Amino acid sequence: MTSSAALAILSGVLVGVGIYLVLERSLSRIVLGLSAITNGVNILLLIAGGRSGEPPLVGVAEKEDMADPLVQAMMLTAIVISLAATAFILAMAYRSWQLNGNDEVQDDLEDRRIAKREGEDEFDARADRPADLESDASEAHDETEGEFEDDELAGTIHPVYDKPRTREGSK
Repeated sequence: MTSSAALAILSGVLVGVGIYLVLERSLSRIVLGLSAITNGVNILLLIAGGRSGEPPLVGVAEKEDMADPLVQAMMLTAIVISLAATAFILAMAYRSWQLNGNDEVQDDLEDRRIAKREGEDEFDARADRPADLESDASEAHDETEGEFEDDELAGTIHPVYDKPRTREGSK
């Protein structure tokens, strides 16, 4: 029982460290965190599988003496999924390194606008927009620019300021 407790503690530590690393901004740390979480979950599955036994082959051992094949299948599937996710994130990190010279996940323009907007106490009218929000918009590259030129509403609706107001007294 003590080995199961030690494995459970190890599993918890690996998952905790993995979650901490996944919440970082660097894609290389995210890969390490994903690997730690996967290993922690695999150890947890190993504990849940119970005691080891004979190979789960019909005719080789008695049914009571066989190991649980479901745990083995789940661990193998988790390893394959982890490998695929790791390869994908590493490819994203490499591409980010090529384009930006680092592997950090950048802030989204809309996230920055919302963060600045949450700092304000009340809704401002459209004419009272802070100038720094407009300067942030000029720094960002919009991938949809030029796609909707034929649309009569193109460029007339601002995604943050032109949505319906929900606070009392503003409409």
